[in-house]
Amino acid sequence: MTADVPPLLSRNPADPADVLVRIPAPGARATADAVERARAAQPGWLDGGAAARSAALGAAADAIGAAADELAALAVREVGKPVTEARAEVARTVAIWRYYAQAPYEPVGTVHEPAAGAGLLLTRRRPHGVAGLITPWNFPFAIPSWKAAPALAVGNTVVLKPAPEATACALRLAELLHQALPAGVFTVVPGAAAEGEALVRNADAVSFTGSTAVGRAVTRAATERGVAAQAEMGGLNAAIVLPDADMGRAAAHIAAAVAGYAGQKCTATSRVIAVGAALDPLRQALAAALRSLPVGDPASADTVCGPLIDERARDRVAEASRGLSVLTGGAAPRHPGWYAAPTLVEHAEPGHPPLREEVFGPIAALLPADDLAHAVRITNAVPYGLVTSVHTADLDAVLHGLDRLDTGMIRVNAPSTGVDFHLPFGGTKDSSHGPREQGRAALEFYTSSRTYTLSTSRTG
Repeated sequence: MTADVPPLLSRNPADPADVLVRIPAPGARATADAVERARAAQPGWLDGGAAARSAALGAAADAIGAAADELAALAVREVGKPVTEARAEVARTVAIWRYYAQAPYEPVGTVHEPAAGAGLLLTRRRPHGVAGLITPWNFPFAIPSWKAAPALAVGNTVVLKPAPEATACALRLAELLHQALPAGVFTVVPGAAAEGEALVRNADAVSFTGSTAVGRAVTRAATERGVAAQAEMGGLNAAIVLPDADMGRAAAHIAAAVAGYAGQKCTATSRVIAVGAALDPLRQALAAALRSLPVGDPASADTVCGPLIDERARDRVAEASRGLSVLTGGAAPRHPGWYAAPTLVEHAEPGHPPLREEVFGPIAALLPADDLAHAVRITNAVPYGLVTSVHTADLDAVLHGLDRLDTGMIRVNAPSTGVDFHLPFGGTKDSSHGPREQGRAALEFYTSSRTYTLSTSRTG
């Protein structure tokens, strides 16, 4: 470890004195070497065939499932995820690997009639080579898996650079996957910016999840190299509540989406738009719902809102509520870790943080709207467009009034949070760049299309 390169450090956000990882950063050269080893392993992984890849991904699911309790406890300790959510994430991770274990048998092309004469026209999708994955800390098992599993299924090898805050989770995931996958097929390179930049410079395809600023830099660098790139970035998600909604149910859904896992999800709700007469009853119901959410030790099964990932994240929540009318929350709970109380503010103007940037904490702004069309305009008036939740009993409003929402995902009478891993995931504007993740869309991203013309050699 050199004096000018800080070590990789991962702390328990509920108990900052508890250090899980303190290791030297491997550096750019080691990252490039990892890509070269993955590149050398890729032809054998592809040539092994669909049955071998399918069996390996199924074995990966088995290995993760066998370690489910251990992995959930590790997520609680390293990234502060409440244990109920941690267990659900591990279960979803197992399901992701099982889902993509069938993907090697999916069709990889089509056959077409030639325009004239005998022969065949074929399209066939082929892997890029080495997929470089850069992932955040908030879903330390699910996000690496929903990137890696489809990449591997179609014949790529993978190099993963996790967020430093989730280093222990990534290294343990790699140990489990190494039980199922051949050497060199899946590699974890711990690190920070230097390692991530080196991965983008060397991989044959790049998939990123993280901040908007870094995502733009990643996609720009990958595009300049001419390699496939996708980036999932920020969200400033809205919940629209119409007057006919079940206010208690809507408030419960929104409170969970605001403060579950301390709001540390790109799909968390940060703006709550009350249409017309919904404002007063929603104000009361939502403030009460947020106050009722248990805040505390993420290892407790009752906890909904655990700690923020670090001290800076906690301070951002306090700063975001400064100068606003606070309906509930605001003051930090009395816990030794990096905690913030679920917070609801109102009278926020467009320049205030909750309305212009992703705070990534348990805070939301309550906003009035005259009607549904006004609510849609408010929803769209931010640089992001990931997900919107709509709460109403009016099917006409859902079918005809929401076409102008400029978001990639719309959830009706459900929280903005929650991901169906077999469907495309992504947003518009600054929320996403490139093709969608998950489902069949992921299989297409990790491959490129080839067109073959097969002409007969006979002349008559």
